[in-house]
Amino acid sequence: MTESSARAGLFIIHTGDGKGKTTAALGLMVRAWGRGKSVKMFQFLKHTGARFGEHRAAEKFGLSIESRGDGFTWLSKDMDETTAIAVDQWERCKAAIQAGDTDLVILDEATYPVTYGWLDADDVVSTIANRPPHVHVVVTGRDAHEKLVEIADVVTEMEDIKHPYRDQGIKAQPGLDF
Repeated sequence: MTESSARAGLFIIHTGDGKGKTTAALGLMVRAWGRGKSVKMFQFLKHTGARFGEHRAAEKFGLSIESRGDGFTWLSKDMDETTAIAVDQWERCKAAIQAGDTDLVILDEATYPVTYGWLDADDVVSTIANRPPHVHVVVTGRDAHEKLVEIADVVTEMEDIKHPYRDQGIKAQPGLDF
């Protein structure tokens, strides 16, 4: 294998207004795990102790999903606390990325705390850019910060064409949406 074709950890972003960003990341998680890779997902915003479908499935597989947040940020009664939770979660993510013990680290909904300014974009970019060479990182969420997009290897934008809640009043479905 030549140096230019050597395998290296990729930085992947799933962004956009459409559905499927977290779902795509979970698919990568299962695929990597199925190939014997170590995997870990950190979720921002989803409340600490969340028990959505992905958490229940991960437990059955023996995979780690760590949720740290207080739910819908626009309903937060204490933005300082919401920010502090995101900063704490970032420190956990940063440690996992830098340790190099995990082959695939997923930062679910991490675009929000970066875009909102709760996390220092330069610190996040530097951590991802300087990760151990074999570590893959996936970031999900709307409105990916331009500095993240600049250093990414893959950026996929999910486009919202139709949505059952907006277009038909159909509420989120267990097993499909959460």
